[in-house]
Amino acid sequence: MMSTKLTLEEKKDLIRMAFAARKFAYTPYSHFQVGAALRAKDGTIFTGCNIENASFTPTICAERTALFKAVSQGVHEFTDIAIVGSKEGEVNEQITSPCGVCRQALFEFGGKDLNVIMAKSEDDFIEEDLNTLLPYGFGPSNVEGNSALD
Repeated sequence: MMSTKLTLEEKKDLIRMAFAARKFAYTPYSHFQVGAALRAKDGTIFTGCNIENASFTPTICAERTALFKAVSQGVHEFTDIAIVGSKEGEVNEQITSPCGVCRQALFEFGGKDLNVIMAKSEDDFIEEDLNTLLPYGFGPSNVEGNSALD
């Protein structure tokens, strides 16, 4: 388990915010609702939920909803994200981790040190840094000619 600058109570607050965001999920096809709460470097929290679409391709995950809300407001640096998910009307019985696309999107702005909190409840969660979830991630330094392995 990774240690972060957040206190246990701050982690629980972030998880609670992710659960609150999950209530807004639009999931008429999968009925799998996900909520995310993304903490910016300045402490601002951005929440998001997954939003499905009948043609499936335009569907967006909760993590990217929160991220894109933040970026659209000029915020580009993040330290932590909490993610929760379960079938509609069910209690979380398993950890929901970010999909590969979300891992890549989060890497762009959070980098390898972004703390990812994946929770069943505010008292039952695991944490990993994004580097563990996306080893050898491709980010801005790759495009600038620097190696992500440096």
